[in-house]
Amino acid sequence: MTAVRGIRGATTVDANEAAQIAAATKELLETITRLNALDPRDVASVWFTVTPDLDAEFPARAARDIGWSDVPLICGREIPVPGALERCIRVLVHWNTDRAQADVRHAFLRAARALRPEWGA
Repeated sequence: MTAVRGIRGATTVDANEAAQIAAATKELLETITRLNALDPRDVASVWFTVTPDLDAEFPARAARDIGWSDVPLICGREIPVPGALERCIRVLVHWNTDRAQADVRHAFLRAARALRPEWGA
């Protein structure tokens, strides 16, 4: 039975620069795709958040650049919790799949590995 499953991921950049945000987002989505043998045609939607210190580019633009052109995408701001990881891009992919949620592979890259060490990729 096909269900909607969530795939979480996060990564960081060194600076608030459009090229870095795009490259890190592409790396994150490509890692999630590889780990799950995901076909973007099976993605229901994607929600990106960025920390308040990132505003040079929309992460969704990077998804479009790698061919996720038919996937509904949205970006938002992460809650500015004092002491939280800086320059962080987070993603929640809603994936239509027969795979059980326990079999979904998440991807936390770069400094974001500290957020969920068990999901580091």
